[in-house]
Amino acid sequence: MTNESTQSIVLGDVEITRIVEWQGPFGPARGLVPGAGAEVWKENEDWLAPDHWAPDGGSAVMALQSWVLRSGGRTVLIDTGAGDGRERPHSPHFHRRQGDFPGRLERAGIRPEDVDIVVNTHLHADHVGWNTRDADGEWVPTFPNAQYLLPAADDFHFGPENAYGNGVQEDDRLVYEDSVAPVHRAGRILLWDGTHRIDEHLTLESAPGHTPGSAVLRLASGGDRAVFVGDLLHSPVQILDPSCNSCFCLDPVRAAATRRRVLERAADERELVVPAHFGGAGAAEVRREGAGFGLVRWASYGEGAQTPTEA
Repeated sequence: MTNESTQSIVLGDVEITRIVEWQGPFGPARGLVPGAGAEVWKENEDWLAPDHWAPDGGSAVMALQSWVLRSGGRTVLIDTGAGDGRERPHSPHFHRRQGDFPGRLERAGIRPEDVDIVVNTHLHADHVGWNTRDADGEWVPTFPNAQYLLPAADDFHFGPENAYGNGVQEDDRLVYEDSVAPVHRAGRILLWDGTHRIDEHLTLESAPGHTPGSAVLRLASGGDRAVFVGDLLHSPVQILDPSCNSCFCLDPVRAAATRRRVLERAADERELVVPAHFGGAGAAEVRREGAGFGLVRWASYGEGAQTPTEA
């Protein structure tokens, strides 16, 4: 896959467009998912490489991407990437990044003013960056007509009332100040908790653990199902063993429990699982397999594509 990619799939009455900004080695796989031993990666090399793991260097392969849903006559954008020109001194992949996310959207036929709803699954840097853009030295909402749906628990945790994530990471304050606070000032944010129904096909549900307010978005249209899980999964090895957390999970015990619960439902209801950062096909169906789960098939894209391909 090239660094810029746009792909589409139709589920029921909902069209899903995948906007890939970047895909490549992110960092040591064993560091990303510390609970997955070296043998797990090696034993599954035939399907983890090259889209999810680079065996030669031992790096996890990940994607920076967003998802656009056209549902019920509205355009819904799930997560907004890392942004442009941001100060992220503790995140080298995102520090002062220069990209063209709005241009990628426009080349997919989506203008910023066309977006009706922005969903931030949680408030980490690589999920809220293009919430705003620089307008003559001032951060303003990138999507001027959109309602931004943010988990209330994350807004509190990463906001000033909680000293920007308890003051643990300076980047948390920077992220909130340039990518969240300006949207608050513009009056474009709706905070929600528990569940929030977007329309007849789309529902947000709290899925805490990775962050206090981490959320999933469920799609149900006709007989088709999908669940956009944000950062509940960073790598497919977490499907094999959902007790394995990423190094970024703030509450590991809760994150593991939530991951298992979401995967159980996905397997039972044949939901297409759509993580935020999977490379390759980016999404898969799963099945129960022993104490964990296995892959049934990867998603496929293209004209009229609805049926995923076998893993």
